[in-house]
Formats: sequence, C-alpha cells, structure tokens
Amino acid sequence: MESTHAIHVFAALSQSTRLDTFRLLMEHEPDGLAAGEIARRLEVPQNTMSSHLAILSRAGLIESERHSRSIVYRAVVDRVREITSFLVQDCCGGRPELCEPLVAEFTPCCSPKESSHV
Repeated sequence: MESTHAIHVFAALSQSTRLDTFRLLMEHEPDGLAAGEIARRLEVPQNTMSSHLAILSRAGLIESERHSRSIVYRAVVDRVREITSFLVQDCCGGRPELCEPLVAEFTPCCSPKESSHV
C-alpha cells in the first residue's frame, strides 16, 4: 500500500460515525448489515449515513451488494490487512520476536471459537 492510499483510509476513519460504522461492520463479518440497520443501530439519519457509507466505500474499506430492496454493506477485510501491514511493515528492525506481542493481540479475535457442545 502506498502512503497516499493509507492517508485516504485514515481520513475516512477519522470521523466518529464512520469509525463506528466500520467497527460495526467488522463485528458483523461475513454477513454484513443493511444500510438502514446500520443507521438505526448508530442512531444516524439515513441520508447522513449514506454519505458516510460512500466515503468508506471510496476508501475501499467497505463494499455493498443489493439484496432485494436493501443494500447490504460489508467490511473489506483485505483492506484491513493491507493497512495493518502498511503500519508494521518495518516493525522491529528485522527482529520478529519483538513483534510477537503485537501479533498476539490479533490472534484472540480471530481464533476459531470452541464449541460449547461436548
């Protein structure tokens, strides 16, 4: 990822409603949420939410798909990987053991959940 693309991503996330929207969509991966449901959950008028969704979409952070009469939005997980990699690409001066705590921070959220049925 180039610096200009990273700046575009950070600019899109630098507003509280857009950041909350993106985090909500990450929480609902891989199914996503309808635009109206996002607006309802965040208590934002639908026309305002449309503007925020457009900005996030132009930054490549979310994508949409029409489902009947509604538009469902999903986070672009590959974009999250790209921006994270951009931030840490030169981490630790070639000493990967120094980055282990950083990597460990991401592991719990992405580990398969154990079944409660034994």
